[in-house]
Amino acid sequence: MTYKAIVLDLDGTLMTSKNQIPDKTKNMLIKIQEKGIKVILASGRPMHGLLKASKILQLKKYGGYLLAYNGGQIIDMKDDSLIFDSYLDMNTILELYDKSRLLNTSLLAYNDQSILTEDNDQYIQIESEINDLVINQVDNFKDALKTTSVKCLMTGEPTHLANVEIQLKAMYQNQLSISRSMPFFIECMPKGINKGNCLSILLKKLNIDKNEVIACGDGYNDISLIEAVGLGVAMGNGCKPVKDKAKYITSSNDEDGIVQVIEKFILNNKKDLRIS
Repeated sequence: MTYKAIVLDLDGTLMTSKNQIPDKTKNMLIKIQEKGIKVILASGRPMHGLLKASKILQLKKYGGYLLAYNGGQIIDMKDDSLIFDSYLDMNTILELYDKSRLLNTSLLAYNDQSILTEDNDQYIQIESEINDLVINQVDNFKDALKTTSVKCLMTGEPTHLANVEIQLKAMYQNQLSISRSMPFFIECMPKGINKGNCLSILLKKLNIDKNEVIACGDGYNDISLIEAVGLGVAMGNGCKPVKDKAKYITSSNDEDGIVQVIEKFILNNKKDLRIS
């Protein structure tokens, strides 16, 4: 199989545990772009949180794409055009705020370069630092909310959030897409918005068959992504549900796992899908 595109989650996949793109990985991704292979970054992060990685990988030069907010926004980096977007309506955001109070979690929404929240926990600080977003902490979330948001994020202690995720999925099974990107993050998106569905929108526009695509991920919200392509890859550090769905398991994000995938399946055009 000749692959035409590779899709990469960021946190826990492209990025190391120190939130960096290794030089070997960067150089390899630039090398395959020079050969005409598209690089697509797919993350729960807002667009602002993807721009640094996009710049490092020279996606503007080579015509790469971003799937921000789990695909809630699709951006063509060649001309910064917005191909697709989807938003939660105001009433849904306000309802999610009420649910967060009942479920004892924090909640945040997004503006262009800031986080809107009434809360202050270590996980909101992590989201701020990862995405280089200012925290706009307000006294009254409902009064301060003036615009829609592509997604809302609930944060909290991982064991507690595992139970909250189950409850939210039951409450909103016909209304929202609910998934955990990290153990301490629950992402609340418009129904049908996930990495896999939104990647399919992009691939149709690019006239690329899903079997010509590799996707790599590690977290719960990457399951739809690796199921949507011909070769779904789990990182060695990935969660068990991702590994169970993957056709191939590579090394961890701290061991140049992406490089291993590119060397094996793109540069050497291997067909061996035995689990590593």
